[in-house]
Order: sequence, then C-alpha cells, then structure tokens
Amino acid sequence: MKTKKATDETKKAKQLEDQLKRALADYHNLEKRIEEERKLLTALSSAIVVEKFLPVLDNLQNAQKHLKDEGLEIVIKQFRDILATERVEEVEAEGAQFDPNLHEATGVEQGENDNLVVRVVRKGYKINDKVLRPAQVVVSRKSVDQKAAAKGPLRSEASEPRSDDEREEKAAAFGEPRH
Repeated sequence: MKTKKATDETKKAKQLEDQLKRALADYHNLEKRIEEERKLLTALSSAIVVEKFLPVLDNLQNAQKHLKDEGLEIVIKQFRDILATERVEEVEAEGAQFDPNLHEATGVEQGENDNLVVRVVRKGYKINDKVLRPAQVVVSRKSVDQKAAAKGPLRSEASEPRSDDEREEKAAAFGEPRH
C-alpha cells in the first residue's frame, strides 16, 4: 500500500513540476511579448510625434530658401540632428527610379527616361525603413515619339494606336485626359 501511495505522490509531484515548468515558460514568453510591445509602442509614439513636426521642418526649409539667416540654419541643423537620433532618414528621391512605396507622384514631365524622379516637391521621411511620409515628386515620362523611336521603325498605321494602352499614352503626351 505504501508503494502505491508513494507512486501516486511521485506522479502527482511530477505533474505539478511539469505544470510549474509550463507556467514559468508562459511567464517568460509573456515578459518577452510585453517587452516587444513596449518597444513597438515607444517607436510608434515617437513616429507619431516626429510626423507631426515634419511640416514645421518643411516650413523652416522653405523659409531658408528665401532668407539666408544663420539662426535659421542652426535651428534646421538641430532639427535634423534630433531626427537622426530618432533614426529618421530622408527618402531618396531626386534622380531615383520612381517607387510608389516611397514616392507620391504629383506631376509628370517629358524626359529622356521613364519613371525617374526629376524634382522633389516635398521631402519624404522614413524611420527604421518604414515610411512616415512619402516624398512628393515629379516623374519623367518618355514622349510617345521617343517610345516609338526606341521600338523601331514606324508602322504604316502609326497615327492610329493599336491598343488602349497606346491610346492612353498618346492622349497623356498631348495633355488629353485619360479614359
């Protein structure tokens, strides 16, 4: 009888030990999850505050274009330094290939290449590779004539586009609205 009771108590002790190990593992996982959520919340709140200050930086930089003031330059530098400590970076734009994840096209100009950013209207920013605000840009677009020259000799019905895409390109090249 003693051995059965001892065996039952050993099983019960083993079960309790297993439960304790699972509870400790759950607790450690909870601690890790809470720490990750805390970091995420901190980063998110930082990003929200930074995003609210970006228009202020835009205004300072616009003022700097019209005023050559040393004090203004110092304030802008301090602002940029603070953004750098928060790991905020400008989105690469001028001369870069247009990327809809990083850029917002506000205009199109004829150029030698398709989809190159030719001018930045408003700077974009990212934090930890997440876009806070896309750069507003003007994108180059080859003219229909340049595209035709790149494709080869003109076909006999060159004045009539073959597809809806070509019709839209031709209309866009001449400033007509797209359908």
